[in-house]
Parts: sequence; structure tokens; C-alpha cells
Amino acid sequence: MNSIPIKLMLVEDHKLIRVGIKTIFDEADGYDVIAEASTGKDAIDKALKLKPDVILLDIGLPDMSGIKVLNKLQEYDSESKIIILSSHNDGDEVHKCLSLGAYAYVIKDINVEMLLYIVKSVWQGAMWLDPKIVPNLRDKGDMVIPKKHTTREMFRNTHANLTQREYEVLKLVVDGKSNNDIAQELCISEHTAKAHVCNIIQKLLVDDRTQAAVKAIKEGIIQP
Repeated sequence: MNSIPIKLMLVEDHKLIRVGIKTIFDEADGYDVIAEASTGKDAIDKALKLKPDVILLDIGLPDMSGIKVLNKLQEYDSESKIIILSSHNDGDEVHKCLSLGAYAYVIKDINVEMLLYIVKSVWQGAMWLDPKIVPNLRDKGDMVIPKKHTTREMFRNTHANLTQREYEVLKLVVDGKSNNDIAQELCISEHTAKAHVCNIIQKLLVDDRTQAAVKAIKEGIIQP
């Protein structure tokens, strides 16, 4: 639980979706939804006035695109960290958002626990891309995402940002352990174990834990 709640603003024109997202954060510890907006203009006005820590920004708004809202907030030197919410993974769209300073690009079918984790990570300064997006950017040769590594040493150096705990978790994932098994072995909560696994999946640029295990062995990160 955060001692100081993360101040959030939700920008989504569909009320049912907006209410659903708000309910997620209202029921979780450490988050405070301080504002909601259904249009780009309203979002810009409230962001500049209320200065939320994190903004969850829908890319499709009735009066202007989320990309334009993002651009405007950057022009006004807003310090809010922005997470783009989208229903599709168009490479050009992702590139524009990242180039304009978005901290994360999230596909809307994401699960609740992962969304909570992403918001907290972004608030702490991390960036996050939905794994579904990575292949599109790679196929386009987009430099926002590193190209595939050609040697084990290059891969290990590039992924030195895995923490010691994440290496421990990854080794257990390679061993076929479940989140509950990992939690018990490392004396952590199952929620924390799942968060570590999600973070590893993101850092290794794969879609699931099975791919993470295969890649870790293939690239020499973990010795089987």
C-alpha cells in the first residue's frame, strides 16, 4: 500500500468503460481517482488544473484524438505521466505516442491486476508496452523497440535491468513453477510473484511465461 495515493485522471468517452476503470482503482489500495473526462478539451483543462500523477488516456475521443491531447499536454509542460489506452495495436500510432512522451501503451483487454501494476510502475518512472505491440514495431523496423539480439552476450547486456529478484523468479519460471509455488519458495505473496512474472515478460519482450522460459534458456539468461 502506498502511503501517499497515486493521483489518477481517467479520460474515456464511453461512460460504462470509464465507470468500470474507476471501480478498479476505487477498490484497490494506493490509488485516488481525482478527475474524469470524456473529451480531449476537458482532459487538457483538468490535467493542467489538477496535476494528476498519472493519466489514463483513451486514444479515441469525440473532439480530438488522444495523440493530440498528449501533444498539447507536452506543449504545456505537464508533468503528469500518461498511459495510452487503446483497442488496437497500430504501429504508427504506438510510435507517435511514445515519441510524444507517453510512458505506456496498453491494449484495453488487459487484466485488472496488470493494469494496477502498470500504473504503479509508470508512477515510479518505468515505461511499459503491451507485449502484443512489440511484433508490429519490430516488423516495421521501428527504433523505439530494440532489434532482435544476435548473440547471447548482447542479450544479457541489454537485459541487465532485470533485478536480482526477477532473476530468481525467472529461474523458477524456467523450472515450471506456478505463481503460488514461486510465492512459497521466495516467501512473498502470490500477488507479488505474479507482478514479478508480468514484469519479466515485459522486459524479455515476450507474450507469456512459457515464451519467457524458452527465451531465457535459448539466450543463456538462465542455465537449465
